[in-house]
Amino acid sequence: MKILIVEDSSRLLRSLEKGLSKLGYAVDVAADGADGLAFAETYPYDAIVLDLMLPSLSGHDVIRELRRKNSETHILILSAKDQVSDRVKGLELGADDYLTKPFAFDELCARLQSLVRRRYAAKNPTLSVGSLQIDTARRTVSRDGADIALTPSEYRLLEFLAYSAGQVVSQDRLIHHLYTSDTDVSSNVIEVLVSSLRRKLHQPGTPSPVKTKRGFGYYVD
Repeated sequence: MKILIVEDSSRLLRSLEKGLSKLGYAVDVAADGADGLAFAETYPYDAIVLDLMLPSLSGHDVIRELRRKNSETHILILSAKDQVSDRVKGLELGADDYLTKPFAFDELCARLQSLVRRRYAAKNPTLSVGSLQIDTARRTVSRDGADIALTPSEYRLLEFLAYSAGQVVSQDRLIHHLYTSDTDVSSNVIEVLVSSLRRKLHQPGTPSPVKTKRGFGYYVD
């Protein structure tokens, strides 16, 4: 999934970017509120991690502007402001969750996963695609109890298609969701990724769960 982090502490920003990227997220970063708002208005994100005390534009103002423009992106406030009144204000403005600093990275990840599931109306952290089981908490794929080894890119592709089950996803949309916004990716990269994923998911005598609607994109069933 694709995450935007808006945080003015360069040390924390890079730490979160590195940690979430290792888990397979595509992560964009911004160090002030104005840049964060510009990213959020330009690119699709599954969730935004947002500090409140930011240069140029506060986190509160970022939330106000996004909700004024009817953005439905889930927002997780990550702030040192830990009073009940601070949490209430953030949630009333339109944030979806609030985590205070200092925090445990594992808890942040769990909250992000919860927001992603909410975005795609998926209560169960395990997604099913035919005989495949996709554990979004462990970020693993298995069939009949046997794990299938996927690269982070292959896993991200399968997870996103599974969350989008019933929809044909275009190559452009896949590029926007699977890669950071400053990455130059061609449609050929997606074709190669789909091909390698199909090889790893292949089961003799059964059709591939990853299907192509020629001229439109990809879907799973």
